[in-house]
Parts: sequence; structure tokens; C-alpha cells
Amino acid sequence: GKNDDSGTYGPISLTFIPGKMLEKLVLGAILKHVEEKKVIRTSHHRFTKGNSCLTNMTVFYKGMTGQVDEGRAVGIAYLDFSKAFGTISHSILTDKLKKCG
Repeated sequence: GKNDDSGTYGPISLTFIPGKMLEKLVLGAILKHVEEKKVIRTSHHRFTKGNSCLTNMTVFYKGMTGQVDEGRAVGIAYLDFSKAFGTISHSILTDKLKKCG
């Protein structure tokens, strides 16, 4: 392609190869620990293999429509915690992580 066409260029990784290998080893160890210790509940859909926002919405939708079909009252509150981690004390977070093992 032409040099002035940005579509001819691909992404460049600046991570050193041994760094990438170490990253995969650490990730594997963390995932193994999380699965063995059951740190993350099955109802948690983010950061878990095979789950996503879509699976979360599907489970939620089925649960709520089931309640409505049974004639039950349903109340829903949506909370935005996107900025919450900037306000939580890091020492509290590390203490909680230590308790998980």
C-alpha cells in the first residue's frame, strides 16, 4: 500500500517478549487462584470466561420477566460505580484482597 495510507499500517506492541511471557504466567496463576478459591461468584459476569455484559443482561431480563409473569411487583435500581474506585481507600482494598488469600 501507499505510505500515506494509515490503513496499511498495523498496531505495534511495545511490550518486551519476556515481559509478555511473564504477564501470561502471572495471569494464569491469578486465574487459577480465583477459580480454586471461588473468589468471583457465578452471578458475576464481568472478567469471567464465557460471560459478558450480554449474558448479564440476558439473565437479568429472564429473571425480571419471570417475576412479572408471576404477577409480582418488580423494582429496579441502576447504580453507576464507574468512578467509585477513585474514592475507595487503597489500604481497604488491599486488606480485602489479602483476606481472599
